[in-house]
Amino acid sequence: MTRGKLTLPEIGGQAEALKAAWEQLKKQEQWAQTFVGNAAYDEVVFIGSGSSYYQAQVMASTFKLWLGRSASALPSSDIFLFRDQSVARSRKVLLVGVSRSGESSEVILALDSVKDLPNWTTCGITCYEDSRLGRMTECLVSPLGKEQSTVMTKSFSSMTYMMQAAIALAAGGALPAEMESALELQGDIVERGRVFAENLVEANDFNKYIYLGMGAYFGLAQEVCLKLKEMSYVWTESYGTLEFRHGPKSVVEPGTLVCLLVSEQARSYELKVAEEMKAYGAFVLLVTTAKGDDTSFADAVFELGGGSLSDEARAVAYLPMLQYLGFYTAMKRGVDPDHPRNLTQVVKI
Repeated sequence: MTRGKLTLPEIGGQAEALKAAWEQLKKQEQWAQTFVGNAAYDEVVFIGSGSSYYQAQVMASTFKLWLGRSASALPSSDIFLFRDQSVARSRKVLLVGVSRSGESSEVILALDSVKDLPNWTTCGITCYEDSRLGRMTECLVSPLGKEQSTVMTKSFSSMTYMMQAAIALAAGGALPAEMESALELQGDIVERGRVFAENLVEANDFNKYIYLGMGAYFGLAQEVCLKLKEMSYVWTESYGTLEFRHGPKSVVEPGTLVCLLVSEQARSYELKVAEEMKAYGAFVLLVTTAKGDDTSFADAVFELGGGSLSDEARAVAYLPMLQYLGFYTAMKRGVDPDHPRNLTQVVKI
């Protein structure tokens, strides 16, 4: 069996998956108005498990900024096991289940646990319309998000993009056009990201991996951290960028890769952190819209473009190269990223 034969083309298929999600959303535009665009809810709670929880974090961050309403992201299990500690009683809540397969036990249990509560409404997003999630509540469906590999790559990107685009449609203004413009970035980023990541892995040997991000990019940092861990079995961690300075930076030394997902909103502050890590001996990788004099200290910079877009609209552009980084690290270590040990596509209790 050829290692990586499933994962590699799935990472490479993201541009097509995003375009398909956009076209599908046009058919489901009423979903956006009925659910995320409905101002009657006091709180919108996005839930998922593992990668889907990290998607939920990106979705909630985007929702709060673009719609100016209250939203949060929680692990699915918090809703059916610790609901009253997680969401204030007496609020009118929209619960949004996020699951690639639509079969994750925890998201199903969470939605089922609130079905008879008067102030709770459910909806979801998945890649499988005939899944249990797809049958039990109204869902957005990413048509090309379906994957054979265990780890989430194009499913994560396409579902995150699709929900952000739905939020953009609900918000109106220039945001839908921004989301459509973001599609134009992805094809080039996927191809350049593959070459960049392969060369970076080939030329370096790291013993620690740290991913940093803020705002919507915190969920992305957690996700790409998980991708490397799942695919290659190396130990890696993720933090909020400035929070990393408050204790965790003690682990930084030569041989440490510090990868920073640079926003434009907090660019100057984030780059100060990166410079500090460089001074401690880290190999600093920046993923950013464009190089500049302020990035010249870094060991490697991957440019995305899209500087005219908001950070949130550009979010999924950060994923392909860093997914490839996990893939090529696994290949270098002789690990099959298609079938990580101890993992399955669907986690059931």
